[in-house]
Amino acid sequence: MGTPHHEPQPAIQPPALPAVAGKPLAVWLIPVLQDNYVMVLQRGRRAAVVDPAVAEPVAAALEERGLALEAILHTHHHSDHIGGTPGLLRRWPGAEVIAAAADRERIPLQTRGVAGGDRLQVLDEPVEVIEVPGHTRAHIAYWLPQSGHLFCGDTLFVGGCGRLFEGTPAQMHASLQRLAALPESTRVWCAHEYTEANLRWAAATAPGDGAIARRLQEVLAERAAGRASVPSSVGLERATNLFVRAADAGALGQLRRSKDHWQA
Repeated sequence: MGTPHHEPQPAIQPPALPAVAGKPLAVWLIPVLQDNYVMVLQRGRRAAVVDPAVAEPVAAALEERGLALEAILHTHHHSDHIGGTPGLLRRWPGAEVIAAAADRERIPLQTRGVAGGDRLQVLDEPVEVIEVPGHTRAHIAYWLPQSGHLFCGDTLFVGGCGRLFEGTPAQMHASLQRLAALPESTRVWCAHEYTEANLRWAAATAPGDGAIARRLQEVLAERAAGRASVPSSVGLERATNLFVRAADAGALGQLRRSKDHWQA
């Protein structure tokens, strides 16, 4: 398996993590590697993680808070999204591993294979699986309709979308439209801090777009202060993400080629 291309981003200071909460579901980030985020879902002393690239910082963060890992959710097979699973399972061998059944060969540790339209419970929270091919052929996303969270891996980024490693513009366009159809208040948790580069490209591509220009300035301020730009929201992506706004597959393909070759 080839290593996916990562656009370089400046290191950020890890965000302050919340104290152990009561029964409401909390979601927080662990920055790892150069620009990855591991998402942690927490309910009381119970936890689940999404796309653990590496094990050590994730295990340390969970143990620091006295949390027990119950589930690992994967959006796709790239090593910077599944690489931490073996180490986490050594520490919490009973954790469920949830991933696309169609990618069982490339995500071999999964204990529950899922497909688009499946519904399950994670930490007593309803979760719906959405098929979003394009970045990879078997990419999935997880939507939590009750609490309004979307974990979309490398399909939808803040201000961008994933490269088309295994899919087509038509697939990516359809996938983004599925995600954009979710309630506008849905919080968008993507797996990389690519936002500044995405919005710089978008501002250069659509120089008269005031919404994109304003969003870029907001993100520049966030990043200068060492804060993550994740999560976004579905409503914000509808307004400021050129890929989400693409009229059809042809327009998306042109945008993707432009972004692939763009240099600041």
